[in-house]
Amino acid sequence: MSDTPIEPGLPPSLRLLKGLVIVLMITMIVGVITVVGLLVTRMPNANAAGPAIPPILQMPANTTALAITQGKGWIGVVTTDNRLLIFTPQGALQQEITIAPLPAP
Repeated sequence: MSDTPIEPGLPPSLRLLKGLVIVLMITMIVGVITVVGLLVTRMPNANAAGPAIPPILQMPANTTALAITQGKGWIGVVTTDNRLLIFTPQGALQQEITIAPLPAP
């Protein structure tokens, strides 16, 4: 007589549950790989220096754009020196707003 115990098979309900858990695990792994792959391929320029300024805008000297937005009849450029420059659709500077820093809490 051998000393190794004989293990009976799993009941049918647990076998089904085990199969479902394995399928769920494989699905989740494929999903995570897909999401990471899409993020890497869709955002290749995440470390770009800054937004591309339309060539029509007449930017003041020594200004660097931090963000650009566009509305109906205007284009807004936020600069690194805390100014908001509002341009006409033709590219002429219409308004300049200085952004005051927030007070420390």
